[in-house]
Amino acid sequence: MVNRGIRGATTVTRNDEAEILRETVLLLREMVERNEIIAEDICSVWITMTTDLDATFPARAIREIEGWELVPLMCSTEIPVKGSLLKCIRLMVQVNTDKSQREIRHVYLNEAQKLRPDLSESK
Repeated sequence: MVNRGIRGATTVTRNDEAEILRETVLLLREMVERNEIIAEDICSVWITMTTDLDATFPARAIREIEGWELVPLMCSTEIPVKGSLLKCIRLMVQVNTDKSQREIRHVYLNEAQKLRPDLSESK
Protein backbone atom coordinates (compact mmCIF):
# COMPACT_ATOMS: atom_id res chain seq x y z
CA MET A 1 0.00 0.00 0.00
CA VAL A 2 1.05 3.57 -0.65
CA ASN A 3 -0.22 6.87 0.69
CA ARG A 4 -2.25 8.90 -1.83
CA GLY A 5 -4.04 12.21 -1.63
CA ILE A 6 -7.64 12.44 -2.77
CA ARG A 7 -8.89 15.96 -3.49
CA GLY A 8 -12.46 17.09 -3.11
CA ALA A 9 -14.29 20.39 -3.11
CA THR A 10 -17.83 21.65 -2.92
CA THR A 11 -19.65 24.91 -2.35
CA VAL A 12 -22.52 26.10 -0.20
CA THR A 13 -25.02 28.82 -1.01
CA ARG A 14 -24.69 30.64 2.31
CA ASN A 15 -22.67 30.78 5.52
CA ASP A 16 -24.99 28.44 7.39
CA GLU A 17 -23.95 25.82 9.94
CA ALA A 18 -26.38 23.13 8.78
CA GLU A 19 -25.53 23.61 5.10
CA ILE A 20 -21.77 23.51 5.73
CA LEU A 21 -22.09 20.30 7.74
CA ARG A 22 -24.43 18.68 5.20
CA GLU A 23 -22.30 19.52 2.16
CA THR A 24 -19.13 18.37 3.93
CA VAL A 25 -20.68 14.95 4.59
CA LEU A 26 -22.03 14.68 1.04
CA LEU A 27 -18.59 15.48 -0.38
CA LEU A 28 -16.77 13.02 1.87
CA ARG A 29 -19.26 10.22 1.19
CA GLU A 30 -18.86 10.75 -2.56
CA MET A 31 -15.07 10.64 -2.23
CA VAL A 32 -15.26 7.44 -0.18
CA GLU A 33 -17.68 5.78 -2.61
CA ARG A 34 -15.80 6.68 -5.79
CA ASN A 35 -12.49 5.54 -4.34
CA GLU A 36 -13.74 2.48 -2.42
CA ILE A 37 -12.03 3.45 0.81
CA ILE A 38 -12.77 2.75 4.45
CA ALA A 39 -12.05 4.96 7.45
CA GLU A 40 -9.40 2.54 8.76
CA ASP A 41 -7.27 3.27 5.67
CA ILE A 42 -7.41 7.06 6.15
CA CYS A 43 -4.24 8.70 7.49
CA SER A 44 -5.78 12.14 7.91
CA VAL A 45 -8.16 14.67 6.40
CA TRP A 46 -7.17 18.28 5.81
CA ILE A 47 -10.17 20.60 5.46
CA THR A 48 -10.14 24.20 4.28
CA MET A 49 -12.89 26.74 3.84
CA THR A 50 -12.86 30.12 2.18
CA THR A 51 -12.76 33.08 4.54
CA ASP A 52 -16.42 33.93 3.90
CA LEU A 53 -17.43 30.75 5.78
CA ASP A 54 -17.21 30.78 9.56
CA ALA A 55 -20.51 29.38 10.85
CA THR A 56 -18.98 26.08 12.03
CA PHE A 57 -16.04 23.72 11.82
CA PRO A 58 -16.67 21.28 8.93
CA ALA A 59 -14.65 18.63 10.80
CA ARG A 60 -17.62 18.30 13.17
CA ALA A 61 -19.61 16.64 10.40
CA ILE A 62 -16.89 14.09 9.68
CA ARG A 63 -16.27 13.31 13.35
CA GLU A 64 -19.94 12.34 13.73
CA ILE A 65 -19.79 9.67 11.00
CA GLU A 66 -19.68 6.20 12.52
CA GLY A 67 -16.17 4.76 12.25
CA TRP A 68 -14.52 8.13 11.63
CA GLU A 69 -14.19 9.19 15.28
CA LEU A 70 -10.45 8.42 15.39
CA VAL A 71 -9.46 9.81 11.98
CA PRO A 72 -7.17 12.84 12.45
CA LEU A 73 -8.90 15.97 11.11
CA MET A 74 -7.55 19.50 10.65
CA CYS A 75 -9.42 22.64 9.59
CA SER A 76 -7.89 25.77 8.12
CA THR A 77 -8.83 28.75 5.98
CA GLU A 78 -8.09 28.84 2.28
CA ILE A 79 -5.71 31.52 0.97
CA PRO A 80 -7.97 34.49 0.08
CA VAL A 81 -6.92 35.03 -3.54
CA LYS A 82 -8.84 37.79 -5.35
CA GLY A 83 -11.38 36.37 -7.78
CA SER A 84 -11.24 32.85 -6.34
CA LEU A 85 -14.32 30.69 -5.81
CA LEU A 86 -16.35 31.79 -2.79
CA LYS A 87 -18.18 29.69 -0.19
CA CYS A 88 -15.95 26.73 -0.94
CA ILE A 89 -15.08 23.74 1.25
CA ARG A 90 -12.08 21.65 0.22
CA LEU A 91 -10.93 18.26 1.50
CA MET A 92 -7.60 16.51 1.10
CA VAL A 93 -8.02 12.91 2.23
CA GLN A 94 -4.74 11.06 2.71
CA VAL A 95 -5.37 7.36 2.31
CA ASN A 96 -3.36 4.14 2.28
CA THR A 97 -4.33 2.34 -0.91
CA ASP A 98 -3.21 -0.06 -3.60
CA LYS A 99 -4.67 2.23 -6.28
CA SER A 100 -2.36 3.99 -8.70
CA GLN A 101 -2.38 7.77 -9.02
CA ARG A 102 -4.44 7.42 -12.23
CA GLU A 103 -7.06 5.29 -10.47
CA ILE A 104 -7.76 7.93 -7.81
CA ARG A 105 -11.06 9.75 -8.39
CA HIS A 106 -11.04 13.34 -7.17
CA VAL A 107 -14.47 14.81 -6.49
CA TYR A 108 -15.72 18.31 -7.30
CA LEU A 109 -19.37 19.09 -6.55
CA ASN A 110 -21.66 22.07 -7.04
CA GLU A 111 -19.86 25.25 -8.15
CA ALA A 112 -16.51 23.67 -7.24
CA GLN A 113 -16.65 21.74 -10.52
CA LYS A 114 -15.27 24.96 -12.04
CA LEU A 115 -12.01 24.44 -10.13
CA ARG A 116 -11.03 21.30 -12.04
CA PRO A 117 -13.40 20.64 -14.94
CA ASP A 118 -10.87 18.11 -16.23
CA LEU A 119 -11.46 15.99 -13.11
CA SER A 120 -15.15 16.66 -12.48
CA GLU A 121 -17.52 13.77 -13.05
CA SER A 122 -21.23 14.48 -13.26
CA LYS A 123 -23.34 12.20 -11.12
